[in-house]
Amino acid sequence: MDHPRFGDFAGEKGPLDGEKKKLSEILDKQILVLAFRVGKSKFKDKNYVTIQFENSGSRYVVFTGSEVLTDQLMRHQEQLPFYATIVKRFNYYSLT
Repeated sequence: MDHPRFGDFAGEKGPLDGEKKKLSEILDKQILVLAFRVGKSKFKDKNYVTIQFENSGSRYVVFTGSEVLTDQLMRHQEQLPFYATIVKRFNYYSLT
């Protein structure tokens, strides 16, 4: 008898893969946003977002607590993947 694998029906996703980058390393650079995940911070009573992206053919991830970036990604998740640039506007980050 052929039995299904857990991963075939569970719908659980593993972590987003890629080399870690700091947000400051990718500011004002165009990236291809592939995926994102929102999680609960272990250190603060807030959410954080993990963004998986490609740049120059390599895959990376960046972590941020930016509520603006999280909101923008949630509102436009149906359009993924898409090109974007993360910019700093006064005291917050935004996609352009």
